Amino acid sequence: MDTLQRSRAILKDLIAYPTISALSNLDMIAHMAGLLEDAGARCDLYASPCGTKANLFATIGPERDGGIVLSGHSDVVPVAQQPWSSDPFVMEERDDRLYGRGTCDMKGFIAATLAMAPALAEQVRDRTLHFAFTYDEEVGCLGAQHLADILKNRGLTPGIAIIGEPTEMRIIDGHKGCHEYTTRFTGLAGHGSCPDHGVNAVEYAVRYVHHLLGLKDRLRARAPAQSPFDPPWTTVNVGALAGGVAHNVIAPTAQVDWEMRPVQAGDAQLVLSSLQEFCERELLPQMRAVHPDASILLDIVGEVAGLTPTDENEARRIVSQLTGATNSDVVAFGTEAGIFQALGMDVVVCGPGSIEQAHKADEFLAIEQLAQCLTMLERLGAKLADPADT
Repeated sequence: MDTLQRSRAILKDLIAYPTISALSNLDMIAHMAGLLEDAGARCDLYASPCGTKANLFATIGPERDGGIVLSGHSDVVPVAQQPWSSDPFVMEERDDRLYGRGTCDMKGFIAATLAMAPALAEQVRDRTLHFAFTYDEEVGCLGAQHLADILKNRGLTPGIAIIGEPTEMRIIDGHKGCHEYTTRFTGLAGHGSCPDHGVNAVEYAVRYVHHLLGLKDRLRARAPAQSPFDPPWTTVNVGALAGGVAHNVIAPTAQVDWEMRPVQAGDAQLVLSSLQEFCERELLPQMRAVHPDASILLDIVGEVAGLTPTDENEARRIVSQLTGATNSDVVAFGTEAGIFQALGMDVVVCGPGSIEQAHKADEFLAIEQLAQCLTMLERLGAKLADPADT
């Protein structure tokens, strides 16, 4: 079986694990660890605080600093309410495409690395190769932040990381940060005919959202003159607003799920400070005038740093050699790359598939993209086999 056939077979197995972020990834992690151990890797599993998920960090070669990390996240987004043409957790091949939830985001890259692991294990010499597979990227990069803390405590400092998110095998060396929040409103229930006798949490949530969206123009005006991003300013998005119990009941609770994608740290502080001031100056006094125990609480789901382009980047240089790409680019979507960069590593994002297919019904990975990824990894193996070349 050649590596492309093996990759497809492994990907089929990975897609069958429904690793939606709300569910456990332990079975898939155990499966991947088995494949890596069969290839001769030393595998460490690090359980999440809740114990239902885990990171996998595997090593081939000497235990030393300066290694190369191949990284991907194991979780996928939900499929509920999406009009799939086939079972999203049964991989199907149609028109030279592999369909299934996670094919491009990002189990295709993971499958390619697992398929290549036996060959890479034979080629590693002086430079260590690591595999880092994380949990809960889709809900705040929680697993990668956990893994970063572990690597710090281990005193292990790899030199570069290749994050295999879907970029159509383009080299990405910069992206915005991703800050995700949930704001919870607690009011006072009552009969809908007497709105002044209660505190309608939904009404206050709507006013909160209105204020948040009102910051868009200020953020647009603050865009750095040389910002490489599209759009070049910090964006905000309200993903969900829920609350209340019935048409004729004053809503006692409400919840707003929202995010921002900062291009600079000051923008994030502007948004959070403005919302806090608005709540303390207007919303909370009005709510508590009726119900002293009314509250507005901000939960931080995740505050993930962006990936900052740098003039010197060994990861960019090496991946350019492996792929033949001479240019790098930036993207608006977020990844775990900034977390690895904060550890002192040179980082790029480069993987098979297009972000245009991610998170949608009938998500797919073109077989040609998977083959390109395998070519990159085969060339990486040749580079690892030649100590003078790494």
